[in-house]
Amino acid sequence: MPSIKEIMETMEYGPAPESNTDVKRWLDSHSGGISHFINGKFVAPTGPMTDVINPADDSVIATLAKGTQDDVDAAVKAARAAFSKWSALPGYERAKYLYAIARHVQKRERFLSVLETMDNGKTIRETRDIDIPLVARHFYHHAGWAELLESEYPGCQPVGVCGQVIPWNFPLLMLAWKIAPALAAGNTVVLKPADLTPLTAQAFAEICVDVGLPAGVVNLVHGDGETGSLITGHDDVDKVAFTGSTAVGRMIRKQIAGSGKKLSLELGGKSPFIVFEDADLDASIEGVVDAVWFNQGEVCCAGTRLIVQEGVAEQFFGKLDARLQKLRIGDPLDKTMDVGAVVSHTQLKRINALVKKGEEEGAVLHQWAAELPKKGSFCAPAFFTGTEPAHTVNETEIFGPIASTMTFRTPSEALEIANHSRYGLSASIWSQNIDRAIEAGAKVKAGIVWINATNLFDAGAAFGGYRESGFGREGAREGLHEYLVATSGKKGKPRSATPLEASVSPNLGKGELPEIDITAKMYIGGKQARADGGQSYNVMGKSGVIGQAALGNRKDVRNAVEAAAKAGGWSGVTAHNRAQILYYLAENMSQRRDEFAALLSASNGSSTKAATAEVEQTIRRCFWYAAQADKFDGAVHATKSKHVTLAMPEAWGVMGIVCPDEMPLLSMMSLILPSVAMGNRAVVIASQAHPLLASRLYQVLETSDVPAGVINLITGERDVLAKTLAEHDEVAALWYCGSNENVKMVEEASIGNLKAVWTDGGFERDWRDDSQGQGREFLRRATQIKTIWLPYGE
Repeated sequence: MPSIKEIMETMEYGPAPESNTDVKRWLDSHSGGISHFINGKFVAPTGPMTDVINPADDSVIATLAKGTQDDVDAAVKAARAAFSKWSALPGYERAKYLYAIARHVQKRERFLSVLETMDNGKTIRETRDIDIPLVARHFYHHAGWAELLESEYPGCQPVGVCGQVIPWNFPLLMLAWKIAPALAAGNTVVLKPADLTPLTAQAFAEICVDVGLPAGVVNLVHGDGETGSLITGHDDVDKVAFTGSTAVGRMIRKQIAGSGKKLSLELGGKSPFIVFEDADLDASIEGVVDAVWFNQGEVCCAGTRLIVQEGVAEQFFGKLDARLQKLRIGDPLDKTMDVGAVVSHTQLKRINALVKKGEEEGAVLHQWAAELPKKGSFCAPAFFTGTEPAHTVNETEIFGPIASTMTFRTPSEALEIANHSRYGLSASIWSQNIDRAIEAGAKVKAGIVWINATNLFDAGAAFGGYRESGFGREGAREGLHEYLVATSGKKGKPRSATPLEASVSPNLGKGELPEIDITAKMYIGGKQARADGGQSYNVMGKSGVIGQAALGNRKDVRNAVEAAAKAGGWSGVTAHNRAQILYYLAENMSQRRDEFAALLSASNGSSTKAATAEVEQTIRRCFWYAAQADKFDGAVHATKSKHVTLAMPEAWGVMGIVCPDEMPLLSMMSLILPSVAMGNRAVVIASQAHPLLASRLYQVLETSDVPAGVINLITGERDVLAKTLAEHDEVAALWYCGSNENVKMVEEASIGNLKAVWTDGGFERDWRDDSQGQGREFLRRATQIKTIWLPYGE
C-alpha cells in the first residue's frame, strides 16, 4: 500500500464507485421492456424488441420496442385532445405542475444520475453535477415563465401539438430543454427519446404520473429514426423541434416544407477554441478538458478546433499533451473518472475512422497512452497537430474526444480560420486582454460565445446556432418564442402564382401612349441595372399596359447577393446612424408622396384617397422603424454567478425578401424597413404585378444616403427568383410573401445552408393593420441571438 507521501507525488486515486443497486432494482421491474407513455398511461411494448446496451460494459440493461404509426397516431390524438384544456389553464396552474416536476427531479437526483450514466456511458460526476441539476433548473425556470406568460408575451398564444425528437448525448437534459418551454407556453407534446438512451425518459414519465400531470399533455413514443419521422411528419403536429445531426435536420426541413409547421433546429457544430498568446495557458488547458473531453466529446458545441497563436503554440501543445496523459478513463460509475464510454460501438467505429482519416491526410496524432478497459465502447482521447483548414478533421464533426489544432499569427487570421466553417454553434475565446476577447467574440460567427470559459449552460441563457448549426433558440426568453405564435387574426385569401412572359415591346392596344410610360431597371449595388437577359415584361394597370419592368434572372439575383455581401459595413454602423438614414428616407418619400400615390392608383386601380393613405402609412412606418433601430436591443440574463450573460440581437447578414402584390408599396417597405433597421442587407424581389413602384423607390434611395448594396431591388417572375434566393448559400434568412402553392418550394430550396425561412403561408395580410404589418415580431425575425458569457465579479 503506498504511503501518503507517495500518493501526493503520484496523485493516484483509489476506486470510488457509485452504487447502482436502486437502478438495477428499477431495471428489473421493467424487464418486460420500456413502455411508450401515451395519454397518461404506460403502453406495453409490442412487436420485435431491441436491446438497450450499457456502453461501459456491453451488458443488456433493457429492451425497447419501435413505435409504429398506430402508436404515433394515438400519442398525437391524445396530445390534441389535451391541448384545449391545458392551454386554457391559467399560467399559475401550469406553473404548479412544472414546479412539482422540478422538485421530483431533485428528489430523484442520485437515481437519475446513475441511470443516465448506465444508459449513456458518461461519468457519474457529469450526470450528478451537471446534467440532472440542469434538468431541475429548466423546469423551475419555465415554471416562472408560465406564471408571467400573459404579461410578458402579449398577443401570443401556444402553437398547439409539438413533435419533438432528441439525441442520445444528453438524454434527460435534452428532454427538459424541449418539454419545459413547450408546457410553460401551453402546448402539449409528443416526444421521441433516442433509441440508444431511452431510460431516463421512462423515469421522467413516471414523474409525470406522480405529480398528476393531466393525461395527454406529455406523450413519449420510443423508436428509431423512422419513428421520429412519423412524429415530425404527422399532419396534426403544429410545431417540430429537433436536436441532432445537420443531415437529419435537412431531411426534416424538406419533409415538412409547406406544411405550415413551426420549426426549430439545433444541429451540429465544429466550434473554434481560440487561444491568444496573452491567455492564461493553464486555465485554457483546463478549458480544453471541458470543451473536448467533457462527455467524451459527444457535445454539439464542443470546441474541437483549437486555434492557437504561434508565439505560444509549442508551449500550449506540450502542456496539453501532458494534461491529456493525466486523464482517467474507465468505469463511468467510478467518481474518480474523467472520461467514460462513448455511446455505442457504432459511434466508436465512426470516431476511429475519422481519426484514421486525419493521420492519412498527414496530421500528427497525440493520444492518451494508457490501456483502455477491455469491455465497453471506450475511446482514447486525442488531439491532432499539423492540420490544415481543409483537412477532414477540421471540417467534419467527429462527435468524440478528438480535437484538431491550427495556429495563427494575427487576430484577423484567427477569426478567418474560426469562421471557415459551415457551422456556427459556439466559440470559446481565451485572452487576458478583455477588449481583444470581446472584439473576437463580436466577429466570430457563432450563436454562443464563451470568454475565458467553455460549455457553460443555464436555463436563463439562450442556446442555438448560426449557419448550418440550425435556427431557433432553446432556453431563456428567446427560447419561449419558439413555442408561441401571434394570436390568430383574420386570415386573408390565398395568393396564387402567375407566370410571366418576356415582351419585345408593350402591347398598347389602340396605339395610345400609356398614362405612365416607364421602362424600369433594377437597382443593384447602389446603381440602376438592366436585366442580365436584356428582357422585360408588360406591367398592367387600371387602363392597360402602363410600362415595362426588367425581367430578372438567376444572374441578377447572384449580382444582387454579391453586392449585398460587400455592404457588410452596414451591420457595423451604429443603430443611431441607421435610424438617421431611415428618417431621411421617410423625409424624401414624403416629398414625393403625390408621385407614389399616382403610380399606385395607376397600377392597382385604387382611388386617389386610398393610394394617398397607403403612401402616408408607408411614411409613418419608415419613422416607426427608424425609431426602433436604436431601441430594439439586447438583455443581460441572470444565470450563473461570476458571469454576465448577454443576449445580443445580431443581423443575419444578407436577407432575401420576396414581396406580395397586395398593397405593393406598403407591403414592400414593411418588409424592407425592419430588415435594414437591424443591420441586414436586403435583396428584394418586388411585387410581380406592380414592379414600377420599385423604380420610384430606388430614386428615393439614391438621394437618401442609403449605402450601396444595402437595399437591392429586382423585378421579374416572383417564384422563379424566390427559388434562386432560397438556394443561395450567401443568403442567411428569407422572408417569403408569395403564392400559397410555392411556400413549400422555397422551404425545400432553403435546405442547402438551412437558412431561416419566414412565410405567411401564402395568405394575404392586411398590411394597414399594425398587428399584421408592423411590430417587434418583424424586428425579432430580422435578427438572431448571440449569447455571450463574460466573466464578472468574484
